[in-house]
Amino acid sequence: MSPRSAMSLCVLDATRHDAPIMTDAKSTLVDEAGDALICLQKTNAEFLRSYPGDPAGRQAIHTVYGGAHLFKAETPSKLGQLAVRSLDTYAPDALTLGRALGLPGSDSLASTVYSRVRAKLEREPIEDFRIDFEDGFGVRPDAEEDQVAIASATELARAMADNNVPPFIGIRIKPLNEELRARSVRTLDLFVSTLVAAAKRLPDNFVVTLPKVQHPGQVTAVVRLFEKLERRVGLSTGAIKLELMIEVTQAIIDHDGHSTLPRLLQAAEGRCVAAHFGTYDYTASCNITAAHQRMDHPACDFALHMMKVAFAGRGVFLSDGATTVMPIGPHRPEKGATLSSQQEEQNAQAVHRAWKLAYDNIRHSLINGIYQGWDLHPGQLPIRYAACYAFFLEGFDAAAERLRNFIEKAAQATLVGDVFDDAATGQGLLNYFLRGLNSGAVSLEELATTGLTKEEVATRSFVKILAGRAQAKR
Repeated sequence: MSPRSAMSLCVLDATRHDAPIMTDAKSTLVDEAGDALICLQKTNAEFLRSYPGDPAGRQAIHTVYGGAHLFKAETPSKLGQLAVRSLDTYAPDALTLGRALGLPGSDSLASTVYSRVRAKLEREPIEDFRIDFEDGFGVRPDAEEDQVAIASATELARAMADNNVPPFIGIRIKPLNEELRARSVRTLDLFVSTLVAAAKRLPDNFVVTLPKVQHPGQVTAVVRLFEKLERRVGLSTGAIKLELMIEVTQAIIDHDGHSTLPRLLQAAEGRCVAAHFGTYDYTASCNITAAHQRMDHPACDFALHMMKVAFAGRGVFLSDGATTVMPIGPHRPEKGATLSSQQEEQNAQAVHRAWKLAYDNIRHSLINGIYQGWDLHPGQLPIRYAACYAFFLEGFDAAAERLRNFIEKAAQATLVGDVFDDAATGQGLLNYFLRGLNSGAVSLEELATTGLTKEEVATRSFVKILAGRAQAKR
């Protein structure tokens, strides 16, 4: 029985001796509780400021990391070409890809996934790219890193001029520990100063990734550095956004046993847009041996769940790490020679094993509600998209029918004045389609099978959809 129905029974039976009189008590309590309700209004407002909800914008489904010394304006498009070549070589058709990955369902799913993966690789192979001055670059002489910082910024400015920049892009500087903090700050300065001087602005969705964060003081320091840099190069306050990397145990729990994560976000002062998990540094900090450092290790699941709990509703995108087994065959032909059929088969087997490992890792992340991860090699790009597309497409028809029926029943309940108390389930169903839409697995046109309009999808809110439908029928 709904609460409203229970109240109606109390009012109808008010002639009985033992029946409570609800109406007068309710109005009197509201009148007498003025101060308490004012206080509650303030605390509710404070809560909403702290928990604004998930970001409304697009989230990239991956971040590709590449050494800064290798970055050129054409890098994203060349990586896309190499990804298509890998797909053509080791999965020239949908059946081969489906068997290599163990795609669930019928051959029609594999066919749909395959065609959409190829179209994605040709249209937008890279969603997010990180010009890396940390692990992908290493420790080099200061003069060399200075030169690379200037050169890579110049190349990014050229890519901006040619309209050849991925939707999301940024740089990863070195950690702000005692050993590397001066080098990290100098690289940040040189890169951003050179880029703004050449392009007169930052690219859209530009971020600076801070790796191996140990304590909130490092985040506070980088925010102060951003402020000084923005003033010096003529950027608006807050233009430089921050991405935190959670890679050490101290970033999860501090020396007092408290969660560090909320304090890291607070120290970012509104600049933090994402938090990425570093699988292998984190497992190393847990003293896990190299043979067992893998993305689905229970230690990683623990850390990622801590991140989900700490950052839920805080406006921060989360990302898992990378599969480090590269899809590369053991045999390469010498100049002017070709591989034997046996060597080609061995190459295909090695690549398919690496693909299946990456597919399983990505699917593990998706099942746990982490919708972004890292890619390190162009041969991983087809699998990133295949895993995401298959995840959202395999249950699409059943989920669409369920959401359509769920919304119709909920809207009817709202219209007749009953209380609908399962909005969380409705929002969970809606989130499935919103994530599928974000990943590119499904289109707005296909979402019409759920009974939702484009305008309703744009609200991203099950409650707002119900309210809109109730208002339209009045």
